[in-house]
Amino acid sequence: MPWFPVKKIRKQIITCAAWLTYVHLSLVRQGRALRQRLGYGRESEKLAGVTDGRGVQAALSTKRAEDSSESREEEQTCAGQDPNMLFPGGAGRPPPLNLTRQTPPWREEYKGQVNLHVFEDWCGGAVGHLRRNLHFPLFPHTRTTVKKLAVSPKWKNYGLRIFGFIHPTRDGDVQFSVASDDNSEFWLSPDESPAGAQLLAFVGKTGSEWTAPGEFTKFSSQVSKPRRLVASRKYYFELLHKQDDQGSDHVEVGWRAFLPGLKFEVIDSTHISLYTDESALKMDHVAHVPQSPASHVGEHQQEEPSADMLRPDPRDTFFLTPRMEPARLENVLEPCTYAPTYVVKDFPIARYQGLQFVYLSFVYPNDYTRLTHMETDNKCFYRESPLYLERFGFYKYMKNVQRRAFLFLNPDDFLDDEDELLDSLEPSEAARPQSRRPSQATPTTAAATPWPPTPPELRDSGTPRHSRALSWAARAPPRPLFLGRAPRPRAEARPLPPKVYVTRVQPGKQALSRAPAPLRPRGQPWAPFPGVFLRPRPLPRVQLRAPPRPPRPHGRRTGVPLARVQAIQATRGDQAHTPGLVVPTPGSNSSSEVRPVTSFLSLSQVSRPQLAPGEEAISEDSEEAADPGERHGRWQEDAIDWQRTFSVGAVDFELLRSDWNDLRCNVSGNLQLAEAEAVDVVAQYMERLNTQHGGRFALLRIVNVEKRRDSARGSRFLLELELQERGGSRLRLSEYVFLRLPGAHAGDSDGDAGSPEPVPASPRLDSRPELCRPLRLAWRQDVMVHFIVPVKNQARWVVQFLADMAALHARTGDSRFSVVLVDFESKDMDVEQALRTARLPRYQYLRRTGNFERSAGLQAGVDAVEDASSIVFLCDLHIHFPPNILDSIRKHCVEGKLAFAPVVMRLRCGSSPGDPHGYWEVNGFGLFGIYKTDFERVGGMNTEEFRDQWGGEDWELLDRVLQAGLEVERLRLRNFFHHYHSKRGMWDTRSRKGSRTE
Repeated sequence: MPWFPVKKIRKQIITCAAWLTYVHLSLVRQGRALRQRLGYGRESEKLAGVTDGRGVQAALSTKRAEDSSESREEEQTCAGQDPNMLFPGGAGRPPPLNLTRQTPPWREEYKGQVNLHVFEDWCGGAVGHLRRNLHFPLFPHTRTTVKKLAVSPKWKNYGLRIFGFIHPTRDGDVQFSVASDDNSEFWLSPDESPAGAQLLAFVGKTGSEWTAPGEFTKFSSQVSKPRRLVASRKYYFELLHKQDDQGSDHVEVGWRAFLPGLKFEVIDSTHISLYTDESALKMDHVAHVPQSPASHVGEHQQEEPSADMLRPDPRDTFFLTPRMEPARLENVLEPCTYAPTYVVKDFPIARYQGLQFVYLSFVYPNDYTRLTHMETDNKCFYRESPLYLERFGFYKYMKNVQRRAFLFLNPDDFLDDEDELLDSLEPSEAARPQSRRPSQATPTTAAATPWPPTPPELRDSGTPRHSRALSWAARAPPRPLFLGRAPRPRAEARPLPPKVYVTRVQPGKQALSRAPAPLRPRGQPWAPFPGVFLRPRPLPRVQLRAPPRPPRPHGRRTGVPLARVQAIQATRGDQAHTPGLVVPTPGSNSSSEVRPVTSFLSLSQVSRPQLAPGEEAISEDSEEAADPGERHGRWQEDAIDWQRTFSVGAVDFELLRSDWNDLRCNVSGNLQLAEAEAVDVVAQYMERLNTQHGGRFALLRIVNVEKRRDSARGSRFLLELELQERGGSRLRLSEYVFLRLPGAHAGDSDGDAGSPEPVPASPRLDSRPELCRPLRLAWRQDVMVHFIVPVKNQARWVVQFLADMAALHARTGDSRFSVVLVDFESKDMDVEQALRTARLPRYQYLRRTGNFERSAGLQAGVDAVEDASSIVFLCDLHIHFPPNILDSIRKHCVEGKLAFAPVVMRLRCGSSPGDPHGYWEVNGFGLFGIYKTDFERVGGMNTEEFRDQWGGEDWELLDRVLQAGLEVERLRLRNFFHHYHSKRGMWDTRSRKGSRTE
């Protein structure tokens, strides 16, 4: 029987596998690992393509043979482009690009012009700014044609996309160049397919680069490498241009044969043709628009969020967690009547005064709706005025400064008004001049005996000034700012001479000053204050009688701490002395008599009119002061103390905010609820919940707590908790509770007259408020929401809105909403057909004739809703909705009790939801959610007064809603944006100047 060496073969196989593994690991370390052609996802799903280590997507499996070589893969990327620039991150698999590979049929009559798409009213000067536009590249504002590749519309804040075919007249190598103001890019395909377009030349990337017309060689990136063209073929090209609001706008493309001495010539009509004819197409027809790498490059870059609001938050997806049935929570808390005192039912409200009766809610935990990235220009969140912050900064919050004698004022002693700020610049104390005695001609540090200042109430016999910025002078124990002997007080009958006060707030400028009352010596002299010791040197004279010089026009304000320096004027033969600073005399102006002194006043900080004739202060940046040979005998500049430290306490600026609707600050977020208060309420509720259900639920985390404060009767809370049921799954608790104050009266109830008054919640023995369940304040999760939107000639925005609503339905799986579009005879698209093709759960189309009327359109949309117990949301067309928008509307709309007016963030020109820059629309109430029964009860929209205009109809509706006894919930929603859009061409607006094309 033959013997087969099974064990030996198995040992050899294991050894070979080990060696292959070792070789593979070595190649991985060197970056030369074999590429895997088939990839699988987490659930073994086969992917169409994989991503190599450089971040470039590999070709599909049908192109394995063509893409097997590394050089072939590099050809797929744009010429001169780093693959990591397309999809940074390397290992991440970018979504496939929807590139156009099949071109439409071409005709001979297309020659002589090319397609031009215009994107108006979009800020920025870089082509990257154009790609951030929500409608780029499919939905431009204007579609037209041009007859040469040289365009200058003499406009601002726009972007151009010019595309078509180039027809060379002869074979050979050709160089291209592009010139523009501002940035531009020229892309060319090796054939007629847009999918193969490659970047050949460009002007700048940041928006600050530009060229003069015809300046084709300013930047090295303007001129392309030679390209071989064949006369019998046509080549797809694409030209992108972005213009901001400055400069002479232009863009042109030149070419030349690759021969020495030839100049670039603009490509004219004899060498170009259309990509396709768009004259008979409507604006919502976009299947013909080419999509090339030029229109998608950089689209999938993942950058760090510029706003904290863009970071993930449990609130954004908490609506996906199954909700605990409200029936299981009915007996957890005792019922109580809910009738807050801030409701202005039947109260006469003047026109548009409802804004003053809208209060804000407190939120826990922090939802980061505060626009911290917008506070570089707008610091209205803080109490200090902009003038104060520009002049002094935030130094007042720093205390106990060590190693330098800076004067930091008390944080509570500052005013916010600009007019009172000027009063705070007055001197708070002054040294009294005295007669010069021979023994005091050269005071030393050891002989310094300054007197303490006199409190401000003892200085003037009249009414004292009450300025919080000066109250530091009355605090004990006051300390002098400088060393040196304090001047002896003069007789009370002697008149006070004028004094000169020098401030360190802004070197080179004089602050407003007034001469205070004389100081009186009190108590024992203070010990010397540690300071900066200077070398002995002769000092120039300082003339103190010179008039002050007006402020210089240059220089910047700095946030230097306010330290006042006082100089005493000599009168009638008396020589003045500044504490710590020796004022030389003819007999004392010698180096032998001068000893080390302590001072914080450098000579460069004394204004030039104060210097004696013939002497000038040395500037700190002058060459004379910087010369080492001239240092001897001159005053040195102040040294920077890098070891200076300070003390600071935790500051919670949220405690200073109130719950009234602040219409002045549009960058502050929702009011923040104190953590201790939120946790206390949640603890009380969880105790009652587990008492009712036998400890069945465990609290996992507090997702959201909203509080509406009523100082007279109590506070309303919306608790949203994530719970774990014993033996079950995770559940979502989202209920309203009321924390009733002890002894508070229920007030008038607006419920049914026949319903009995519920037994009030029993007060606690310790007189603390206790939770109760407010009657008729429960929200419904299954209620239908109808979005009412009037439109007219807004094709690109209608398509975008329908796409967003379809994405909302696909992401949330919520089919309990409907879209109602009221069309005022739109001519740029078929709105009804767009609704049919959109993947929406429900929709309604209403057609109206005549001019666009927002009030009439909203009223018609609400009238078309049949279910009176559903929510109508008066909406706008240019809105970006967060995923939890439906849940937010349902939670904050309660029939007969609550209406919802979310605050939307209005984006600035050039901003997008991925990079939001703008402000909260704190004054606008156009986005409004309310039950249809309540909407009809308040009278609906005012269609008579706002017939041919809009603007103010939302405030007028708010007045009537408040007078009907409804609360209006006002919250800033995360990721809730109003897109910036152009008003040109809207509602049949005619342009003053017709468009001209060459």
